[in-house]
Amino acid sequence: MRMNGFWFLVGTFAGSFVAVMLAGLIGLLFARPLMQHVIGRFVKRLMSDRYSENIWEMVTAMTRINPIVVVENSLRAATGGIIERPFGSPRKFLNYDGLQFSAAQLAALPTKEGVEIDMSVTIGPRAKRPLKLDIPLMAGAMGYGIGVTEQVKRAIARATAAVGTSTNSGEGGFLPEDRALAKHYIWQYSSGPWSRDPKVLKQADAIEIHLGQGATAGTASIIPSEFIQGRASEIIGMQNEDFVVIPARHEEINQGDDLRKLVDHLRQLTGGVPIGVKICASGHFEEDLEIIIQAGVDFISIDGGQAGTKGGAPILEDDFGLPTAFALPRAIRYLEERGVKDQITLLTGGGYSTPGQCLKALALGADAVYMGTAILWAMTHDQVAKTLPWEPPTELAFYPGKSTDQFDEDDAATYLENFFISMTEEMKLAIRALGKTKLTEVNPGDLVAMDEWTSKVTGVRLVTVPYAPGKDGSPAAEIGARNPASSKAVVTAKTDAAQSVGNEQRYKSGNAANQKQDQASGNSSSQQGSEGQQGSGSQQGSGSQQGSGGQQSSGGQQSSGGQQSSGGQQSSGGQQSSGGQQSSGGQQSSGGQQSSGGQQSSGGQPISGGQQISGDQPDSAEASSDDEKAEAARPRKRKRVMIKPKKLKE
Repeated sequence: MRMNGFWFLVGTFAGSFVAVMLAGLIGLLFARPLMQHVIGRFVKRLMSDRYSENIWEMVTAMTRINPIVVVENSLRAATGGIIERPFGSPRKFLNYDGLQFSAAQLAALPTKEGVEIDMSVTIGPRAKRPLKLDIPLMAGAMGYGIGVTEQVKRAIARATAAVGTSTNSGEGGFLPEDRALAKHYIWQYSSGPWSRDPKVLKQADAIEIHLGQGATAGTASIIPSEFIQGRASEIIGMQNEDFVVIPARHEEINQGDDLRKLVDHLRQLTGGVPIGVKICASGHFEEDLEIIIQAGVDFISIDGGQAGTKGGAPILEDDFGLPTAFALPRAIRYLEERGVKDQITLLTGGGYSTPGQCLKALALGADAVYMGTAILWAMTHDQVAKTLPWEPPTELAFYPGKSTDQFDEDDAATYLENFFISMTEEMKLAIRALGKTKLTEVNPGDLVAMDEWTSKVTGVRLVTVPYAPGKDGSPAAEIGARNPASSKAVVTAKTDAAQSVGNEQRYKSGNAANQKQDQASGNSSSQQGSEGQQGSGSQQGSGSQQGSGGQQSSGGQQSSGGQQSSGGQQSSGGQQSSGGQQSSGGQQSSGGQQSSGGQQSSGGQPISGGQQISGDQPDSAEASSDDEKAEAARPRKRKRVMIKPKKLKE
């Protein structure tokens, strides 16, 4: 009986296998004709149905109107209220892509591999207790309860502590574990009543007064109570409210000078930790900055228009606030004009996601960069597979999310730590490529702008403008001075745009070098005398030649003997050639050439041959006879070359 059952199972399996194989074979045989039939019917209808019945009208409609707008208008139609979009505006603003770094190669040498790069930054250098970070990257403000879950807050605190940077409480309630796990903790002093607890304020390493942010400007946040349940509502003390409201204004600030009183109060309460403000950049930015400066703050956090949030109205995200690339240069210029740039730390955020963007902002003058959206994506990493494709990844991290229990805190902390390390190491590599050893050495002179608009906005030199020391943000040093030649070196190389000054070599750029080169080629036919010989360095050229005497010719040249030739050039104990050359114990060519440790041509470059003689040597023109001079002066006959025209093929 058992054997019959066994063979029955084997037969059933074999029959099923054969049936599947036959079905697959039939499918392969008829798949192509079937697909051709279906696609042919679809294309025929697409090409023949009128627009009112044609699905193609969706394509033309969404080409005219952005699909994002179509979906958001549908959400407005469904809810009848203000919709909230996470992660900020999808608009494409001017960014730092129009800036490029200038690599160090010769004028400034790259930093050797293995040299440690100092990436530290100090927030509030004038504060009694300044905040010192190991890296210039910070975690942006994310509020517990009103934004993210406690697992997310703990993961951020652990990762930032591991790399020596700060975390920010955001506008949410105080989470004790967040403070305990963080190495550097910034408390955001919001307009919510729960942010004023003195016990909490005294635990902070810095206080950030929230006045506005890039994604929501300075408006109030109104959150339905069903989105904040459990521990978060208990911490902020809003268990029995229908809505949690974060007011648009601080009750302590009703006029400009009230900010100063609040800053002084917080500074005294916290024992001297840095006190700053967070603000959304606007068209009246300088007016706001002046009030902030007068308040005596230690740092300013500028939130650009690309900043993200848990949820903001599209009109605020898209149509309010200055983009970061506009806001940061304006803030830097104003602080420099007021003479407080070195006293007030400048933090920037809004749209930063790559090492290059962060380092460009720091080169322009920011002291540190804080990030939010990029951090969330780094933390979730491959955990997004737990929600996709049926739910968005925000369901893992946002407080009311449906999949928060699937969020792995340990993995998130590791991913975020790796993210910070990777970002910092790439920035260090770039600083080495600039020839620097400290973050603070990076400056606008290390950048060039690839287009006029970016150059105008940032104040960075346009890439088509030649390098000019001390101008357009370039270092105030002669070209070549950042990597001068050795003082013991003897310059013997022939270059097109070099001038031997003492024993060092300096390079001229642009039109000056070209003019000198043209002058040298124009005068080369009239120069005589042997190349490569020189005197002890008693003559000077470059438009005005002078010897040891005190007489000067009409051409601006002077010798020790005081005699002058008809060309304004003079010899003392030496003969003058027809090309206007001069010998005074040494040989010199026309056009203001000089020998000072070596012969030099009219372009400011050493004459080929590059010989140097310590003593005086007579001019080789004196050794030539009168017959040789006459032969040299006699015009030479030109040979005529007859060129036969080519016959055209018939």
